[in-house]
Amino acid sequence: MPAGIVRRRHRLLLATAAATVGALLLSACTTTAPAPDTTVKSSAEASTIGQVPPDLNDYYAQAVTWTSCNGGFQCAEVEVPMDYEKPKGTSIKLSVIRLPASGKRLGAMLINPGGPGASGVDMAKNGAKSYFSDKLRSAYDIVGFDPRGVQRSEPVKCLDDAQMDASRQESFDMDTDAGLQKAEAATKTETDLCVKNTGPVLAHVDTVSSARDMDILRAVVGDAKLNYMGFSYGTKLGATYAGLFPGRVGKFSLDGALDPTLTIDQISMGQAVGFENALRAWAAACLGTKDCPVSGTVDTALAQIRDLNDVYTKTPQQTPSRRVVTGEEFTNALAYTMYSTDLWAPLAGALKLAFEGDASGMLALADFSADRDSDGKYQSNTAAAFTAINCLDYAMNSNTAHMREDAAALEKASPTFGKLLAYSGLSCKFWPFPATGKPTEISAAGAGPILVIGTTGDPATPYQWAQSLAKQLDSGVLVTWKGEGHTAYGRSNACITKTVDDYFVNDTVPAAGTTC
Repeated sequence: MPAGIVRRRHRLLLATAAATVGALLLSACTTTAPAPDTTVKSSAEASTIGQVPPDLNDYYAQAVTWTSCNGGFQCAEVEVPMDYEKPKGTSIKLSVIRLPASGKRLGAMLINPGGPGASGVDMAKNGAKSYFSDKLRSAYDIVGFDPRGVQRSEPVKCLDDAQMDASRQESFDMDTDAGLQKAEAATKTETDLCVKNTGPVLAHVDTVSSARDMDILRAVVGDAKLNYMGFSYGTKLGATYAGLFPGRVGKFSLDGALDPTLTIDQISMGQAVGFENALRAWAAACLGTKDCPVSGTVDTALAQIRDLNDVYTKTPQQTPSRRVVTGEEFTNALAYTMYSTDLWAPLAGALKLAFEGDASGMLALADFSADRDSDGKYQSNTAAAFTAINCLDYAMNSNTAHMREDAAALEKASPTFGKLLAYSGLSCKFWPFPATGKPTEISAAGAGPILVIGTTGDPATPYQWAQSLAKQLDSGVLVTWKGEGHTAYGRSNACITKTVDDYFVNDTVPAAGTTC
């Protein structure tokens, strides 16, 4: 689910497949007769390829029971070591779901919608039958899983629903020392709750560990090589797997690519520019239409939106439900709608209400961004998992002078979104576990052809990042969609669908530089 910019103390952007917008974009899955229960044990070839370390043999050779879980899906739990440095120690369970291939089966295809922190189980349940083509579903089991720390797989737990609501109502003036100190205190409180409520797995939700989990998943579904479709952050997860296990790479599609060489500050700057450009594209499409809430040129339209945002920043606006919308949540709503052109019309409607003094439309969009339903329940732990994973994956600079210098640069590059993207280092300032990841090139020498898909108007993972990843990978093949929004497969055009499907099903590698 493209959850937009996370709330103020978590200033990085969630980067998630546009496929998982939720009720606004995905139709409900039709119900079919439940599949029979079955037990599948990993094959000897799948479990031993590439010389599995002896202390991991039990994990690779485990028997997994798949049980019917409605709609033709089968569900299972797969054990993996909590700490790969101590595989004989505590194990944890990953939640996995699959939709069996409807035709002549070529294998299983793991999917990841991004985040970090988004649920692959939910993506499969809600979108496997509508998002992936008939051709792809005929040939592959669609296998969704919740990575460690996410939703059903030893989830990171920080705030309860009431605390989440209260946190989203908070606003801090980060330009003042007093405001920054209040934000730091609130972040410290939340970090302490994450540690208290989650337990020891919190130290082991890094991307490398999740990539190693995927190799165990490959084995237990019985495949000698991993077939994988990853979106957004899922491209980093997939590229990490390819770097660790290049000889086990089957068919790979990395859509909406993250560049693994970038620091957090560089990611924030790229997204700041990307979202500002996306809002300009929205304004250009909106202006002149009957119900457009802004007027004049693109520049004046954006100025009108920023002026309204300033009102919310200075005086959070109350809705009929008595909840308020802060400037940060207003910006969250804006960012959320940049993930898909299908959300451009809802943004126009919400802004029209906001200009008339009614904040309820912007609150509804912000709630979708935060995965909050109308009953006040948060349907995922994406925000908490997002922070936990990023704090292990990236070393962040929480020095006040550095963060303020970075904030000034971001606001200059993106007057609308830059301020919210600043102060990334604050999210991890009190994290008790040191970062284990660092920016690095990934070549995956020896892997077969890997598709890297970039969208020219992608706000969350700018097109240049796909170009960079395709160059880093020894076997990377860049495919370009000239379009707006985040990611391409499942929401772009027939050219992208055919290119990806032919690669997975017909073993047809597209020409480098293919553009749709």
